[in-house]
Amino acid sequence: MAFTIGSRTLKKIGIVGSGQIGPDIALHMSKVLEPDGVSVIVVDIAPSALSAGRAKLDKKVDKGIETSAFTPEQGSTIKANVTFTEDYEVLRDADLVIEAATEELGLKQRIFAQVENLAASDAILASNSSHLEPERIFAEVREPSCSLVIHYFFPAERNPVVEIVPAEASSDDVVDWLLAFYEAIGKVPIRVRSRYGYAIDPIFEGLFQAAALAVEEGLGTVKEVDWVARKALGLGVGPFTAMNLTGGNPITAHGLDQAHERVSSWFKTPTLMKDAIAAGEAWDVPARGETVEITADRAKVIEERMIGAYFGLVNEVLSSGIVSLADLELGAAIGLVIRPPFAFMNEVGLETALDRVRAYQAIHESFPVGKALVQQVAADEPWDIAHVLRRDDDGIAVLTIRRPQVLNALNQDVFDQLERHLDAIASDGSIRGVVLTGFGRKAFVSGADVSMLARIESAEAGERQSLRSHAVLDRVESFEKPVVCAYNGLAFGGGNELGMACHARVARKGIAPLAAQPEPNLGIIPGAGATQRLPRWIGLDNAWPLLRTGRTISSAEALKLGLIREEIDGDVVAAAVTLARAAADGIETLPRIPTGPIEVPDELPDVDIRHLSRAVDEVLQKAILEGARMPLPEGLRFECKCFGEVCALEDMRTGVDNFIKNGPRTKAKFVHR
Repeated sequence: MAFTIGSRTLKKIGIVGSGQIGPDIALHMSKVLEPDGVSVIVVDIAPSALSAGRAKLDKKVDKGIETSAFTPEQGSTIKANVTFTEDYEVLRDADLVIEAATEELGLKQRIFAQVENLAASDAILASNSSHLEPERIFAEVREPSCSLVIHYFFPAERNPVVEIVPAEASSDDVVDWLLAFYEAIGKVPIRVRSRYGYAIDPIFEGLFQAAALAVEEGLGTVKEVDWVARKALGLGVGPFTAMNLTGGNPITAHGLDQAHERVSSWFKTPTLMKDAIAAGEAWDVPARGETVEITADRAKVIEERMIGAYFGLVNEVLSSGIVSLADLELGAAIGLVIRPPFAFMNEVGLETALDRVRAYQAIHESFPVGKALVQQVAADEPWDIAHVLRRDDDGIAVLTIRRPQVLNALNQDVFDQLERHLDAIASDGSIRGVVLTGFGRKAFVSGADVSMLARIESAEAGERQSLRSHAVLDRVESFEKPVVCAYNGLAFGGGNELGMACHARVARKGIAPLAAQPEPNLGIIPGAGATQRLPRWIGLDNAWPLLRTGRTISSAEALKLGLIREEIDGDVVAAAVTLARAAADGIETLPRIPTGPIEVPDELPDVDIRHLSRAVDEVLQKAILEGARMPLPEGLRFECKCFGEVCALEDMRTGVDNFIKNGPRTKAKFVHR
């Protein structure tokens, strides 16, 4: 068996090193490729490391079975697909080899000298280095075009971020394939140019240094600084706690001293860290659930120091030009579990952000103030954070909505960016069609960002929000060039509404929960066209129960109903590009949605709305039936008015509040008014 994506097929993956991270990489690979039967080989020369690695992997799989993340059968297969061995010969003909050994240049070079004689002739050879430049690691390999760094983050099987760091000689085809591969297996890959430490570690290690310096300066104890830093930066764990969890003191100390020479003279191992390493002691950090008492004045000083350091470190990386702003925003936020840096700066104001960086530099003179933030302040514009990415494929613009933290949920930024892209595409004579898709495999778009709904406080505000959504979707629907939606994953609520505004839809085959209009569960009705477009695409008889109950349908059912044109067994985006190109060339016809009134049957199916709000359902029925009797443009405007009407109901607030506090699985207790 094998896993194929694009031009490459994986049958065997090799992991060299069974230490801290190698078994976790192996676990992730075996877990996501378990249905494809790809074998994973972990090689190490130390039997004790292999034994510990096997025990670690088995323990995590057993925990997954216990929590129902895997069935017992899946767990057994995941374990069986991973081989731990001292024998390098087992790597023969491997298609992808990832070295995860100690951060020592000579060792890595010796490993690849051995591995390249065993792996397949076109195999990708990758190092999971956390700092070393790929040019140095692969200086001696015979085929540098297939060699580069793939930097995982702790814990490797769960942290989504991977940095893809090509050398100058690395092939663009290899890099593009890896970006697509890691996206397909559930990771969030970001492309970073070669530099010591890459993009994310200078922020991680720099924040630790800033925290240690705060302790050395007497601003607080280790426990206090760890506590305040976590709160101030929205960290999952504080910087000292992170060192304890990862065992990262030695590698961070080495990284900081190397960064002093090769990135910025400010970086330097703090005395506090040297003493801790010498003593072999863990940091004294807050226990889980512990509240650390510290005066507000002292906490404020620590907070300002840490925020100033954070903004400055991010600004230095962006100013270096090794990574895009959008990738740095995503990589830092997800990889480090921290407040997204550029959104954070926009929130406090860029002048204030720059003042905090300069205040930090006033205390630490060698601290860098990169040009990017200075220039942005001079331009008097907030950071433009891309959530909709464009790439062009032989005359077809592919727009990808990328907000993986919220399963690509729609917010006003996404709507605004879609509109800007459509404006640019409309005037671009080289572009003949558009494909709209989502990032990853879980979701096309999971719906509207509920935080946006929570801000609606009146019928008038609700109607305005609905009208804003309609403006963009109407633009998609009336776009003069063919627009094809590639459902790469589930499309709920506003996601399905966006898809229905496209001229055609295709979906990845076998998606069990593909589409739904779950708005009644939140105490609202669809506000971006579903009450009008769904009946016109699949018929009022079929749409009636789906709209009123929020029931999900699979890709197979969506095909049967006519919501999608085709299920794709393979690359759904490539298929959508082919369809858009054929439509642009006149080879394929994409029937447009009926724009006139549609017939309302004398009788419609009985619908049991269960616990859902009867007050909301009454408005929803009105929107569907009265809108059906109108031409589509008028029906859409009527939906906006009805959406505003629902936003004034008590049940709307009940439903949205319940979702925010308890999540989608807890039923709201509607009062039907």
